Amino acid sequence: MSNAMSALPFWEGFRVDSCVEREDSSLLISLTESDSAPICGACHQSCSLVHERRRRIVRDRDCFDRKVWLDVPIRRMDCHHCGARVAEHISWIDRHSRITRRLRNWIEVLVQILPVKHVAKLTELHWHTIKTIDYQRLERLHGEFSAQGVCRLVMDEFALHKGHRYATVIMDAETMRVLWVGEDKTRKAIRPFFELLGKEGCGQIEAVAMDMNTAFDLEVRKHCPHAEVVYDLFHVVARFGRDVVDRVRVDQANVLRTQPAERRVIKRARWLLLRNKDKLKAEQAVKLSELLEANAALATVYLLKTELKEIWFAPSVREGFRRWRQWYRLVMESQLKPAIQFARRLKKYLRGILASAIYRMNSSILEGVNNKIKVIKRMAYGFRDSAYFFLKIKHAFPGKPR
Repeated sequence: MSNAMSALPFWEGFRVDSCVEREDSSLLISLTESDSAPICGACHQSCSLVHERRRRIVRDRDCFDRKVWLDVPIRRMDCHHCGARVAEHISWIDRHSRITRRLRNWIEVLVQILPVKHVAKLTELHWHTIKTIDYQRLERLHGEFSAQGVCRLVMDEFALHKGHRYATVIMDAETMRVLWVGEDKTRKAIRPFFELLGKEGCGQIEAVAMDMNTAFDLEVRKHCPHAEVVYDLFHVVARFGRDVVDRVRVDQANVLRTQPAERRVIKRARWLLLRNKDKLKAEQAVKLSELLEANAALATVYLLKTELKEIWFAPSVREGFRRWRQWYRLVMESQLKPAIQFARRLKKYLRGILASAIYRMNSSILEGVNNKIKVIKRMAYGFRDSAYFFLKIKHAFPGKPR
């Protein structure tokens, strides 16, 4: 072995003793200690007393198309500085690790652009090894809770698994940084966030946007006495669509049982009625117009849906309250039972609705977050470890500078 090969800089403190090709075409490189004194793994002081020697097979980064394995002698030191008997400190291998830091760094780059399953197949390392490396990387970056300077929050839930299992995500409304993710959507589930925020942090929160989730509302009011709850337009209108527009549409279809052609038109009009008018194609807009002209009940609930949105765009609380009274009067005059029931339930949340005139914020940005969460799940073919999944979400939304 030439001096150039024996003194490669990749393996500080060691020299190459031999290199052989294994049956699977990988390379096995045997190393031996150099003349430099070993370093204690506990106190990182130079030490000369060696208690015992062992050899460890370590995987290094590939060389072209060849897998590279290292046969490394590991000395266990009897340190006269700190008295510890520990393995020596090797700058390019973490303690107890079976892979080099060069390989770990390469894997950390790969997992940012490829699913864990694909990286495992590419490197021929176990799935759990790749996942552990990525988890430790994310833990270093996002494991420590930080909410300094946060004044406004956005809260929403998303589907974690099938079977009505949910998780809650909380975001800084100004920087769009995910602050916290936790399983379930109950008061108990979100309480750890406010405990991490602390009394001082909770006192700085001035507004929280959310849907009409009573658990979120009660917990925010308990921990953040100065915070104003702002109910989100998107969720309210979506619920109006489900509880009122859909109900009236079904009722009208049932009335037309003896007229199958007209009934079929109404039954197939669900998305025309629920979708925003500016998102409709030209032919869809024509169909919607014809449908509303032919059915007074559907025309009424469609108008109510449009007028309901205008409350959130009021320039002041006073104007918002005027729009609310006008909308509420229209609902009562419509004599449509689903609309009347919805309006009476919504009245309890009026303060949070009118607060949108002061705090122009909503949880619609979290709808984009939810879409990206679905992409992360699809890329990973699902997640077995919720903590790992939540770190992935935090990493995907680091936020923008203030």
